[in-house]
Amino acid sequence: MKTIIPKIRFKNFIEAWTRKKLQNLAPLRGGFAFKSEKFQNVGIPIVRISNIGFDGTVGGEFEYYSKLRPDEKFVLKGRSLLLAMSGATTGKIAMLDSEEEYYQNQRVGYFQNNGAVDYDFLSSVLQTKAFTNQLNAVLVAGAQPNISSKEINSFEFCIPESIEEQSAIGSLFRTLDELLASYRDNLANYQSLKETMFSKMFPKAGQTVPEIRLDGFEGDWEIKRADEIFKSVSKKNKASLPVLSASQIDGMVLRDEIGIDIKYDEATLNNYKVVKPGQFVIHLRSFQGGFALSKLEGITSPAYTIIDFIDKENNLPSFWNSILTSRDFIKRLETVTYGIRDGKSISFKDFSSLKFVFPNFKEQQAISSYFSNLDNLINSHQEKISQLETLKKKLLQDMFI
Repeated sequence: MKTIIPKIRFKNFIEAWTRKKLQNLAPLRGGFAFKSEKFQNVGIPIVRISNIGFDGTVGGEFEYYSKLRPDEKFVLKGRSLLLAMSGATTGKIAMLDSEEEYYQNQRVGYFQNNGAVDYDFLSSVLQTKAFTNQLNAVLVAGAQPNISSKEINSFEFCIPESIEEQSAIGSLFRTLDELLASYRDNLANYQSLKETMFSKMFPKAGQTVPEIRLDGFEGDWEIKRADEIFKSVSKKNKASLPVLSASQIDGMVLRDEIGIDIKYDEATLNNYKVVKPGQFVIHLRSFQGGFALSKLEGITSPAYTIIDFIDKENNLPSFWNSILTSRDFIKRLETVTYGIRDGKSISFKDFSSLKFVFPNFKEQQAISSYFSNLDNLINSHQEKISQLETLKKKLLQDMFI
């Protein structure tokens, strides 16, 4: 019989792993059928399947139940490894770690911590392909996918007999999960800060001074119509330039790098419009904003409108990019857009009627720098999260059978 050992292993552990059923390690227990008509706004929170997220966390809005417990065993406290047994998140696990009490609702499974296996190790096992493959084999698909505790308890996994080895592996993945949670929390905080500061560092409707201002700046901001700030440009016959496409997040990007095979007739490229760095492209997705800043020189669809600053010396593209991609501006576009195909078309003529409040060039630079630093922090955290997720995925593949 082939010896069962993982590809990557901690030092000093040499014994072969063994195959065991989940019911002999931490049997899954279903929850209690709380009556929804008796849900309350106070009491003990109930963990329902809607509280188990795709990211493996327990959260969201909770319903509450009377402190008169229906059954002592359905009270969760401390570290509780849970499983969504129906609904959109069926098969997702989450660790509820709290000194507060929670109720375990129907269709929320709880892996009973009987001491037969390291709990952190079990949490890691249930994130491997060994679990998902067996889950997919028994999952009842449909409008409301579901699984039973009997089916889950029959799942088999290869595990080390040594609790010490289990603990070492479980501790590693717990540390990774805590790092991921920390970076995700920080990312959410930076994203929230950016949204809050954006709402306060730009004047409200009808005002010319922002609520929060960077040091060294004072006085009213200037008010101008869009056609006093921007002009429409249309230069063609540059087929040798790279073709650019509009993206919601990154502005204008090389069409060859967006990962979508878009067909176009090269014979028509002379009719494509030239886009230069610092110019904006008005594309056809007004529900996303419809304005894409270009940092590249290239050509783009003749269906798009290219706009440039009338006064290049006193307007900073990155500052205006913050305005033209903001939620407030997208909301304002509803008053000047038309059509229903692929969002609404944006006419430069109609856009021209919008008024903007903006500061002098130096203050534009300061504001742009502030948000650029925030964006760098956000991007750094997103990159670190991606790296940790990749590392975790690799280790889940190589440290388990």
